[in-house]
Amino acid sequence: MKKTIITNNLLVHDKYNEKMGIIYLEEFSYLDILKFVRDKIHKGHKLLTHPLSGSIKPNETPFKSVAISTKKGILDLQSLEIIQECIITTEKFIKVKKTPNWTKEILEDFSLIDFSVIDGAIQSMEQFYYR
Repeated sequence: MKKTIITNNLLVHDKYNEKMGIIYLEEFSYLDILKFVRDKIHKGHKLLTHPLSGSIKPNETPFKSVAISTKKGILDLQSLEIIQECIITTEKFIKVKKTPNWTKEILEDFSLIDFSVIDGAIQSMEQFYYR
């Protein structure tokens, strides 16, 4: 299955830009990425990775990468339900506490964590689909 990664993480962009579809949204927040993914799902794309994967709370990190199907189909209600719940959850976290203005070093750590999560997911998908 062909996939597209939607990300605001330069590390993810740099690794996958030549290998698959990338939508790099540098100025987008975590919540903006989720809403962009939701809009893609409304157009017939399907979630391939869970938007709240990883153990970092959505109000702690500014980085988010999500894989979706490249090919459009009919509206996938399961993907829509998942992304809507993720948006609601993220908004609740942000309402309680906004993402801090982290130092450069901490931002680099969060970027690396997001990269590791999506990279692991992509590698797992490739092993599964190419057996």
